[in-house]
Amino acid sequence: MTPDELAQVIAAGESFTVEFKRGQRSAMSDTDIVDAVICMANGDGGLLLIGVEDDGTITGLEPRHGATTHPHLLQAMILNKTESPLATDVEMVDMTGLPVAAIEVPKAPVPVGSKSGKYLRRSLRADGKPECVAYPLHEMLSVGLTAQGRDYAATPARGARIDHLDPAEFDRFRRMCAAGKGDRALAELSDQEILRSLRLVLPEHDNELTLGAILLFGTSASLERFVPTAEAVFQEFGGTTVTTNETMRLSLFRAAERLFELIEVRNSEQELMVGLHRIGIPRVPEGTVRESIANALVHRDYSEIGPISVQLADDQFRVKSPGGFPAGITLKNFLDDSKPRSAILAEAFKRAGIVDRAGRGIREMYGQLLRAGRGVPDYSASNNSAVIVQIPTSDADLEMVRFVVEYEESNGRTLQLTQLQILHEIKAMGPETTSELVQATHESESVVRANVTRLAEMGLVESRGNGRNRRHHLTASFFRLAQASAYVRLQDTDPIQQDHMILAYVDQFGSITRGKAAELCHLAPGQARVALKRLTDAGELRLVGERRGAHYVRAIAP
Repeated sequence: MTPDELAQVIAAGESFTVEFKRGQRSAMSDTDIVDAVICMANGDGGLLLIGVEDDGTITGLEPRHGATTHPHLLQAMILNKTESPLATDVEMVDMTGLPVAAIEVPKAPVPVGSKSGKYLRRSLRADGKPECVAYPLHEMLSVGLTAQGRDYAATPARGARIDHLDPAEFDRFRRMCAAGKGDRALAELSDQEILRSLRLVLPEHDNELTLGAILLFGTSASLERFVPTAEAVFQEFGGTTVTTNETMRLSLFRAAERLFELIEVRNSEQELMVGLHRIGIPRVPEGTVRESIANALVHRDYSEIGPISVQLADDQFRVKSPGGFPAGITLKNFLDDSKPRSAILAEAFKRAGIVDRAGRGIREMYGQLLRAGRGVPDYSASNNSAVIVQIPTSDADLEMVRFVVEYEESNGRTLQLTQLQILHEIKAMGPETTSELVQATHESESVVRANVTRLAEMGLVESRGNGRNRRHHLTASFFRLAQASAYVRLQDTDPIQQDHMILAYVDQFGSITRGKAAELCHLAPGQARVALKRLTDAGELRLVGERRGAHYVRAIAP
């Protein structure tokens, strides 16, 4: 690293991945250096600068263990005093006569501590400034299991016996398997056979249970003993007042059923008549309730402290589960990639018929909400410590519901998820560019373009304008099917839109033909002739030439 490059880093100040430390021996011992290194390694790694004050003033590093500080000795000291040994890259940079030690710290794949047993991790204070805090044991356990690819549910439950499991929970599981989408083959098995089929006993000892067995079939007492984090809270809000507050420590199948029940009795409906058919539109679609709650129970990090939280308010349904997304899953890919934190728990819920067996549950949830005239689930509040999904429960867009029902019934085809997203987005936000639709749908530009083209072929979307200003509009056909009040407004304003588009084209290209006007405004030749005559009569355009050479130019320069 050159002095100029280091000066730029210092000028930017401390951050989550950049730390300044004073370089005087009295203020910075070897132990202090090791603590700072393990703190950053247990975060995202980064750059530790020794010889720089917190305010960015360069004071230099005093020589350590001799007349000068050798980078390789500092590097060896860090390696020898960390557990597991942490390899860093140390460089001495001369900043106008003041040496600064620049230590590149890698992100540790598993928790790393000092040889004395000290574990720290990087964190951000409420004011956004970085700090080093104690690394809690449950967080280290979670990171360690994930890094090793180990399933929490496969961990032995030392001391657990078969009588720590509730026979009624096995019966509940058999009923689930026998009904609906469950695995009927499991409905006829004994308790021990179910445990083996779901991989809930240790392979080498059939009588030794795992934590997964406790989570799925344990009594409340055994859950409190072996997995005390297995807790859920349901709250209902009336305005800002909590009207219902229920805390439960139940086996996962029983907890799921209880939470479903609590939502079901509160899930009021709006009514829509389509022809002679009545359609009930719940605040939250049943499939969305099941998928979001099941995901929270299955994919939460049970090594993290804190309950699952399920909240129902006037304006939203909110589910929060401790632990961030599993490794490899982000807000950008979670819609298409399925990677359960616990494959054992996920498989058990699939075989019980609670969640989709093909791993398409999130996409199905999106589709259900769009068909119900709701916005898509919002996961933006999720972070490293929790996955949070928020679903709107205010009045549905009945026009959107009517359109989907009318279109799919009359055409015998099902609208795809991306097509629903595009239609919903344009209806809610008005005409949008391709880049705006890409941002709204979280799909690639090629996918959005392909679906916009398909919607245009279906007569539901039309595009107007050129280049980056090209925007996609809903057509009159869409509004007719939706029986929307916007259709009346669209009819009234279409001529105005046509006039603006034609005049803008003439201003940019100098002239326009009747054929080009028809193409530009998606008009029949006769309609284009009427639009051009209207502008000619208004003194905006004048006709030049005859027959094939006829074209329109500005009557008066703009």
